[in-house]
Amino acid sequence: MADQPTAAERFIQGILPENPVYRQLLGLCPTLAVTNGLKAAITMSAAVLFVLFCANVIVSLIRNLLKPHLRIVIFTLTIATFVTFADRFLAAYVYQMSKVLGPYIPLIIVNCLIICRCEVCASKQGVVTAGADAIGQSLGFCLALCSIAAVRELLGTGMLFDIRVLPVVWPDWVIMVLPPGAFLTFGLLLGLVNWYSDRRAAAAGGK
Repeated sequence: MADQPTAAERFIQGILPENPVYRQLLGLCPTLAVTNGLKAAITMSAAVLFVLFCANVIVSLIRNLLKPHLRIVIFTLTIATFVTFADRFLAAYVYQMSKVLGPYIPLIIVNCLIICRCEVCASKQGVVTAGADAIGQSLGFCLALCSIAAVRELLGTGMLFDIRVLPVVWPDWVIMVLPPGAFLTFGLLLGLVNWYSDRRAAAAGGK
């Protein structure tokens, strides 16, 4: 469709302008659950990238065959197939991380972000655009998870990637690696993103 964004626009929009976490508020369950450390956040982001890219490509390829009343079922079955691949791969080759992430990898099946991209982009546009959209949205998702995880891990343990960053005398804020820390960090960063966006909009309007 002529009025649909191009592949490049889809890619760019997914990273910041339409960031799935900070702008669309999608995928918040894993965002809050697995961001007490950067390793877990990056692993979850990689799994989402794999599933979203594969699902978008497959849905785009069969978009002309989709029946309106069956499309959500097809999206879910497609996503579930690739989530199974990702879950089994992690269990086989990254077992300890698979245990850390627990049920949150299988729960990608019902991640609103992936179903949303299948509906908004992949079911309406070509394979290249759908792939670019998946990569852009996944990078945006990774950026959000890593920003939250970095703050929580740094303040909660004084380390990043198990490497001491803050001085030993720095008191660890244990609450930051506990569930309340996830809500606190997400709320503060979301407020910061909104403040910055409003400030840019006001500056642009004043020109």
